[in-house]
Amino acid sequence: MPRSRPTPIPAESADTDSAFQAAKATYDAGQQAGNMLQLIAPDGAVVRPELLPEPETRLHLYRQMRRARHFDERGWVLYRQGRMGVFPPFGGMEASQVGTAAALTADDWLFPTYRDTGAALTLGLPIARAIAYWRTSPHGWHMPENLKVLPFYIPIATQYPQAVGAALAEQKQGTRNIAMAFIGDGGSSEGDFHEALNFAGALNAPCVFILQNNGWAISVPTHSQTRATDLSRRAEGYGIPGVRVDGNDALATYHVTREAVERARSGGGPTLIETVTYRVKPHTVADDPSRYRTDADSAGWDAKDPVLRLRTHLLQGGLMGEADEAALLAEIAVEFEAALTEADGYPDPRPEEILDHVFAEPTPQLRQQREQILAEVEA
Repeated sequence: MPRSRPTPIPAESADTDSAFQAAKATYDAGQQAGNMLQLIAPDGAVVRPELLPEPETRLHLYRQMRRARHFDERGWVLYRQGRMGVFPPFGGMEASQVGTAAALTADDWLFPTYRDTGAALTLGLPIARAIAYWRTSPHGWHMPENLKVLPFYIPIATQYPQAVGAALAEQKQGTRNIAMAFIGDGGSSEGDFHEALNFAGALNAPCVFILQNNGWAISVPTHSQTRATDLSRRAEGYGIPGVRVDGNDALATYHVTREAVERARSGGGPTLIETVTYRVKPHTVADDPSRYRTDADSAGWDAKDPVLRLRTHLLQGGLMGEADEAALLAEIAVEFEAALTEADGYPDPRPEEILDHVFAEPTPQLRQQREQILAEVEA
């Protein structure tokens, strides 16, 4: 019997194309809407003086942003030298990561995505450990015992429900510790995202959910994967507060996150924070973004650079001088090179180490696999 030919898929109609363009225009307009909190403008000018944190906090945020950017920039060099594996750069998103993680203490939980190295460094992850992780070395697979940072999540959105579980555990133990979980705009379309928000809202879990809207889910623009133009409003469906903030303004990001953290500590429950930023860098160091986005897509975002914005504010306000910054940058460079030397000194991993941190107690299957690996190595 002859096989029937598949029915050709009709070309996209003019009406469908028009609807898509209309949705894109609506989304783009929403990104520029004035419904997100901003404390300092892109030129460093103060917008909301009554909400500015104390000078010490502003200087601390700048230091952490510079540390994060230095890691990101040196990571590119190490990758090209063959001294670090593929990793997702986060340059341009420092305010979104540092401004949120800086509101935590070492007793709180941090559930980062693969792009949130800056947040982990801010909370206290040693630089050498982060380098080891992106080298796929076992020395970077487990976090320091005195720090509640989970390894960087590669699966999309699985960290959200797990963060709720950690927060509820702290709640049952009677602590004031909270959990913070990160996700991207693309991840907010995953089922785990919605389940976690409902879970946290229903049980009043002390959680802060960070939704970094950086415009892209790998090669898919946000306006293609959702017609929503204010992702923070997704919180309304679960009866929890939702806040939208300029994710390139470290001071605004810190302000709203600190409020959310304190609300969670005091029993006020979870909050969803959408930080509106932009992924100016490729998806990973091995990615070629020119295949799916144009210069027009990224136009204007360099002028909103979060590091330069806070730098300008500090210089204009007399909180930092050129010499102070030069000394800071030199100190950060020395810190990184010392950490790199430490990471270079880690012994080469043994094949069986791949099984060491799967479970706290090895299962019979893991023990059998270890024996097989050791036998192959000896052979």
